[in-house]
Amino acid sequence: MQPKIRIKKGDTVKVLSGDDKGQTGKVLKVDVKNYRAFVEGVNMVSKATKPSAKTPQGGIVKTEAAIHISNLMLVDAKGNATRVGRRVAENGKLVRYSKKSGEEIK
Repeated sequence: MQPKIRIKKGDTVKVLSGDDKGQTGKVLKVDVKNYRAFVEGVNMVSKATKPSAKTPQGGIVKTEAAIHISNLMLVDAKGNATRVGRRVAENGKLVRYSKKSGEEIK
Protein backbone atom coordinates (compact mmCIF):
# COMPACT_ATOMS: atom_id res chain seq x y z
CA MET A 1 0.00 0.00 0.00
CA GLN A 2 1.32 3.42 -0.99
CA PRO A 3 1.29 6.42 1.36
CA LYS A 4 -1.45 9.05 1.02
CA ILE A 5 -0.67 11.70 -1.62
CA ARG A 6 -1.15 15.14 -0.08
CA ILE A 7 -0.53 17.13 -3.28
CA LYS A 8 -3.28 17.82 -5.82
CA LYS A 9 -3.52 19.32 -9.29
CA GLY A 10 -3.41 23.12 -9.10
CA ASP A 11 -1.35 23.29 -5.88
CA THR A 12 1.79 25.41 -5.71
CA VAL A 13 4.77 23.32 -4.65
CA LYS A 14 8.47 23.80 -3.89
CA VAL A 15 11.13 21.36 -5.10
CA LEU A 16 13.21 20.01 -2.18
CA SER A 17 15.95 18.11 -4.01
CA GLY A 18 17.45 17.46 -7.40
CA ASP A 19 18.63 19.74 -10.21
CA ASP A 20 15.64 22.08 -9.76
CA LYS A 21 16.00 22.42 -5.96
CA GLY A 22 14.39 25.58 -4.61
CA GLN A 23 12.13 26.23 -7.60
CA THR A 24 8.39 26.64 -7.17
CA GLY A 25 5.64 25.88 -9.64
CA LYS A 26 2.04 24.84 -10.14
CA VAL A 27 1.16 21.13 -10.29
CA LEU A 28 -0.17 20.29 -13.75
CA LYS A 29 -0.90 16.59 -13.23
CA VAL A 30 -0.49 13.95 -10.51
CA ASP A 31 0.29 10.32 -11.37
CA VAL A 32 -1.09 8.51 -8.30
CA LYS A 33 -0.03 5.03 -9.42
CA ASN A 34 3.67 5.95 -9.85
CA TYR A 35 3.70 8.54 -7.02
CA ARG A 36 4.87 11.33 -9.35
CA ALA A 37 3.75 14.82 -10.34
CA PHE A 38 4.28 17.16 -13.29
CA VAL A 39 5.18 20.70 -12.16
CA GLU A 40 5.03 23.74 -14.45
CA GLY A 41 8.54 24.88 -15.46
CA VAL A 42 10.33 22.24 -13.35
CA ASN A 43 12.35 19.21 -14.55
CA MET A 44 12.31 20.31 -18.20
CA VAL A 45 13.45 17.76 -20.80
CA SER A 46 13.97 17.97 -24.56
CA LYS A 47 11.90 15.62 -26.70
CA ALA A 48 12.29 15.03 -30.43
CA THR A 49 8.93 15.19 -32.22
CA LYS A 50 7.85 14.23 -35.71
CA PRO A 51 6.00 16.81 -37.81
CA SER A 52 2.24 16.65 -37.16
CA ALA A 53 -0.83 18.87 -37.44
CA LYS A 54 -0.07 20.33 -34.00
CA THR A 55 3.64 20.88 -34.71
CA PRO A 56 4.04 21.13 -38.51
CA GLN A 57 7.78 21.88 -38.22
CA GLY A 58 8.58 19.03 -35.82
CA GLY A 59 11.97 19.18 -34.13
CA ILE A 60 12.99 19.43 -30.48
CA VAL A 61 10.34 20.45 -27.94
CA LYS A 62 10.93 21.33 -24.28
CA THR A 63 8.40 19.74 -21.90
CA GLU A 64 7.99 18.95 -18.21
CA ALA A 65 8.94 15.50 -16.95
CA ALA A 66 7.52 13.80 -13.87
CA ILE A 67 9.13 14.41 -10.48
CA HIS A 68 8.69 12.16 -7.44
CA ILE A 69 6.17 13.40 -4.85
CA SER A 70 8.71 12.96 -2.02
CA ASN A 71 10.82 15.72 -3.60
CA LEU A 72 7.94 18.23 -3.45
CA MET A 73 6.51 20.29 -0.57
CA LEU A 74 3.30 22.26 -0.64
CA VAL A 75 3.49 26.07 -0.45
CA ASP A 76 0.66 27.71 1.53
CA ALA A 77 -1.10 31.02 0.82
CA LYS A 78 1.58 32.98 2.72
CA GLY A 79 4.33 31.52 0.50
CA ASN A 80 5.84 29.20 3.11
CA ALA A 81 6.69 25.56 2.38
CA THR A 82 4.68 23.46 4.80
CA ARG A 83 3.65 19.93 5.67
CA VAL A 84 0.04 19.00 5.08
CA GLY A 85 -2.44 17.63 7.60
CA ARG A 86 -6.06 16.57 7.26
CA ARG A 87 -8.91 17.30 9.66
CA VAL A 88 -12.68 17.48 9.73
CA ALA A 89 -14.04 21.02 9.24
CA GLU A 90 -17.16 22.52 10.87
CA ASN A 91 -19.31 21.40 7.92
CA GLY A 92 -18.21 17.78 8.42
CA LYS A 93 -15.97 17.60 5.33
CA LEU A 94 -12.35 16.46 5.41
CA VAL A 95 -10.04 19.39 4.56
CA ARG A 96 -6.30 19.84 4.17
CA TYR A 97 -4.50 22.33 6.40
CA SER A 98 -1.03 23.81 6.72
CA LYS A 99 0.84 22.38 9.70
CA LYS A 100 3.03 25.51 9.86
CA SER A 101 0.26 28.14 10.04
CA GLY A 102 -2.75 25.97 10.88
CA GLU A 103 -4.77 27.56 8.06
CA GLU A 104 -7.01 25.58 5.72
CA ILE A 105 -5.61 24.96 2.23
CA LYS A 106 -8.03 25.93 -0.52
